Amino acid sequence: MNDAPHQLSADRFLRPTVASDAPALAEALSRGRTYMAPFEPVRPDSFYTAEGQAERLAGHLAAGGHAWVAVDEADRAVGSFTLSGTALGAFRSAALGYWVDVEQTGRGIATAAVRRICDLAADDLGLHRVEAGTLLYNTASQRVLLKCGFEEYGMAPKFLHIDGEWRDHRLYQRILHDEPPQL
Repeated sequence: MNDAPHQLSADRFLRPTVASDAPALAEALSRGRTYMAPFEPVRPDSFYTAEGQAERLAGHLAAGGHAWVAVDEADRAVGSFTLSGTALGAFRSAALGYWVDVEQTGRGIATAAVRRICDLAADDLGLHRVEAGTLLYNTASQRVLLKCGFEEYGMAPKFLHIDGEWRDHRLYQRILHDEPPQL
């Protein structure tokens, strides 16, 4: 996997997440906890600590996931992006998840990062497609996905337990290429 930082804007970069990012991720998540509540599962208080983020990252990576952090020029976390559930063989697909620091929304960080992650998914991971789901009312995330070449392909009733209830989601996918799988 390409571990070099990728420029997102004049002062924002995307790089693979490392264990030492846990405190900065916890700080950003804590800052946006109230704002993000309608879009997130109910989380224990420990999730918003450096230890909780270190545990989350370790579990994600141990399960074969990939994680990147968007940072500013001071190396402060301004967003987190993951690919999980990677399937190889004839499917060659993964699920995208992301969030951007509440103080950084609307600045193009998510769009630039999602575009770059799709490039990495195709070029470095050999994936054919990336999928993502959004709550029906998460229009900001839907705009990001559409700008990045994703297409809506369905609706999943009661897809995830978000903010205390099972919520419907719009499903999106981006076909990355039409080459045969490299098995």
